[in-house]
Amino acid sequence: MGFFGTILGFFGFGVGITIGLVAGYFLFIYFQPTDVKDPEIKPLVEQDTETLQKMFPEIPLWIKNPDFDRIDWLNKFIEYMWPYLDKAICKTAKNIAKPIIAEQIPKYKIDSVEFETLTLGCLPPTFQGMKVYVTDEKELIMEPSIKWAGNPNVTIGVKAFGFKATIQVVDLQVFLIPRITLKPLVPSFPCFANIHVSLMEKPHVDFGLKLLGADLMSIPGAYRLVQEIIKDQVANMYLWPKTLDVQVLDPSKAMRRPVGILHVKVVRAIKLRKKDLLGASDPYVKLKITDDKAPSKKTTVKHKNLNPEWNEEFNITVKDPETQVLEVDVYDWEQVGKHDKMGINVIPLKELSPEEPKEFTLDLLKTLDPNDVQNEKSRGQIVLELTYKPFKEEDIGKSFDETQTLPKAPENTPAGGGLLVVIVHEAQDVEGKYHTNPHVRLLFRGEEKKTKRIKKNRDPRWEDEFTFMLDHPPTHDKLHVEVVSTSARNLLHQKESLGYVEINLGDVVSNKRINEKFHLIDSKNGRIQIELQWRTS
Repeated sequence: MGFFGTILGFFGFGVGITIGLVAGYFLFIYFQPTDVKDPEIKPLVEQDTETLQKMFPEIPLWIKNPDFDRIDWLNKFIEYMWPYLDKAICKTAKNIAKPIIAEQIPKYKIDSVEFETLTLGCLPPTFQGMKVYVTDEKELIMEPSIKWAGNPNVTIGVKAFGFKATIQVVDLQVFLIPRITLKPLVPSFPCFANIHVSLMEKPHVDFGLKLLGADLMSIPGAYRLVQEIIKDQVANMYLWPKTLDVQVLDPSKAMRRPVGILHVKVVRAIKLRKKDLLGASDPYVKLKITDDKAPSKKTTVKHKNLNPEWNEEFNITVKDPETQVLEVDVYDWEQVGKHDKMGINVIPLKELSPEEPKEFTLDLLKTLDPNDVQNEKSRGQIVLELTYKPFKEEDIGKSFDETQTLPKAPENTPAGGGLLVVIVHEAQDVEGKYHTNPHVRLLFRGEEKKTKRIKKNRDPRWEDEFTFMLDHPPTHDKLHVEVVSTSARNLLHQKESLGYVEINLGDVVSNKRINEKFHLIDSKNGRIQIELQWRTS
C-alpha cells in the first residue's frame, strides 16, 4: 500500500496544482476589484512641494525650493581643491583637538589619546543649494545645504591602565543646513568682522565605530543611542538661535571708528610766493586727514597778504593715529575760476605724543614726491600747532550690534547735547530724465553735506557717514535728504533732482537708532536707505 499511496499522492498533488492554476486564471480574468481607480496623471510643474519631495527624496534643494540657488561652481572648486583642503583641515583639527584632549583625559584617568591616522578620504562634501537673505543691516546671511557621504579614515589610539585600544571611525555621513552670518560688513579686508554659525535643524550624522576590529554600532540599541546623543549635544550647542561665534577682525579697528581728536591751530604763513599778476595773493589753508571722507577744514581768506596770520583752531577726528597723516594745502583764492595751489606738506600723526602740544614749521612744496626737482624752489613756510587727544577706552566707538548699545559721544560733547550720526547706505531705482549720476545732499540746520558722486548708476551704494555735533537733542527737527544727479556734458540740464525725503528726527532721539528705507518724493520708484544714530555722553 505504501507504493500505491505514493503514486496516488503524486497524482493528487499534480491534479490539485492544475485545478488551482486554472481556477486562479479564470478568477483573475473575469473578476476585477471595484475599488481600483485610474491613476491621476499631472505634470511635475503642477505638483506641490510636499508631493515633489515624496516623489524625489534626493532631488537637490535648488529644484524643490526656488529660493535656493545652484552653486555647482563651488562643488567643482571643492572637488579640485579637496586633496589640499583635506590636509589643511586635518592639520587644523589636530591642533584644535590636542589641547582639548589634554585638558579632558585626566578626568577619566586616561593616559593618552592620539590620532594614529586622520584623513577625510577622497570624497568631498557637496552643496545642494544656497539660500541668501537680504537685510537692511550691515550683514550677509547664507544658508547652504551640505551633504557629505565620505570615506574618512580616522584612527584614535587610547591608552589606559596599561592597555591600548584602537578606535576607528568609518563610513561617515553628515547632512546639515547651517546659517552663516557675516557681520558687521566693514571696509577692511576680508570685509567682515565676525562669523556667526548656527544650525537651522538637527543634523543627520551617521558613522561606523570599530573597536579592536568589531563594529560597536552593531550592538543592539547602541546605534540609536549614539545618534540621539550626537544630535542632542550638537543641537544644544549650535541649534538656532544659539550660535558659534568666530571673530575675524577687531570690530573697533575694522570699522575705523574715531579713537581721538586732533586739535589743529593754523598760526601763520611766512614769505609766500606771489601768484597774482597784480598785487599780492589771497591765501587760505585747507586741512584734511588722509583715509577720511569728511570735508576738509578751511581757514578764512587773507586778502593781499604774503605773510598772513590766522590763529584759527580746528578739531578733526582721528581713526588711526599710526597710519593717518594730516595734509596741509595753501591756496590762492580767486573770485573767478580755479583756486591756485601755493604749496603742500604733510605731518604723520605718529609723530605726536598724546596730550602734548607740538609746533611745526613746514616748508611748502610743489608736490609730495621727494625726487621732484620743483620742490627745490622756495614757496614759503607755514606754522601750525598740533595736539592729539585720544578718547578714553570706554568712549571709543565699536561696531554696532543688536546685542550692544550705541557708542557714546566724545568727551567734548556739549552738556545736554549729543552727536547725530547720519549714514547714507544706498538707493534703488533712482533715474533722471537727462542723466543719472547720483549723489546725496544732506541739509540740517543750515549746514549742507554731500556724498561722493557715482556715475551712471540707478542703484548706487555710498556708505558715507556724516556727523553733526548738537547742543540739544533734535527732537523737533527734520533732516532733508535729496538725491541729485549732475553732468558737466549736458549744458542745459547740468543738475536735476532724483527725489527727496524729509526725515523727522524725534524717533531717532527716542530710539537712539533707526535704519530704514525711505520712498523718495518726486520719484517713481526710488528708495534710499538711511541709518541715523543719536549718541549722548
